[in-house]
Amino acid sequence: MMKTRFGAHAHQIVNELSGTLARMSDEKAEELTELVLHAERIFVAGCGRSGLAVRAFAMRLLHLGFHACVVGETTTPAIAERDVLLIGSGSGATGSLLVMAEKARAVGVRIALVTIRADSPIGRLADCVLTIPAPTPKIEGETGFRSIQPMGSLFEQCLLLALDALVLGIMEKTGKDAAEMFRRHASLE
Repeated sequence: MMKTRFGAHAHQIVNELSGTLARMSDEKAEELTELVLHAERIFVAGCGRSGLAVRAFAMRLLHLGFHACVVGETTTPAIAERDVLLIGSGSGATGSLLVMAEKARAVGVRIALVTIRADSPIGRLADCVLTIPAPTPKIEGETGFRSIQPMGSLFEQCLLLALDALVLGIMEKTGKDAAEMFRRHASLE
């Protein structure tokens, strides 16, 4: 039986993550941070594994004391003008997410997109676009390199890490620490 190269694969993944995150824009990350800080409520949306990453971000926003909502949950309220809709989508063209963005735009909601393609249909609607320069089979060749990982894994992992980095920036700007956040951690587990 052939042995897997776990250690070598893990090392390559970490290198891909580091290289991709290093090419992201600090200015756009700051712009997104400010959008979140000044929102009345933050709604997050994404599909598949990108959806899991934005859900994790919503949880951390709740821990920070923000009113964060996951689009599609039964308890999600109506979105309103002073809210922000943050979408995580590698292609920036996922049909259901594009419809959400169009509806949000129609009521005057500010839209943020974290994506591979800033010039995507959702990107053209967004007030703020944070680009993750990761390759994906849906958008071959646009980023200049290929990942060893399948499908959109590199984008999805970078999305989670980029949003976690935004959390750290929000913590710095608000003066909130992990101990304060932990007091808001779920207690019915």
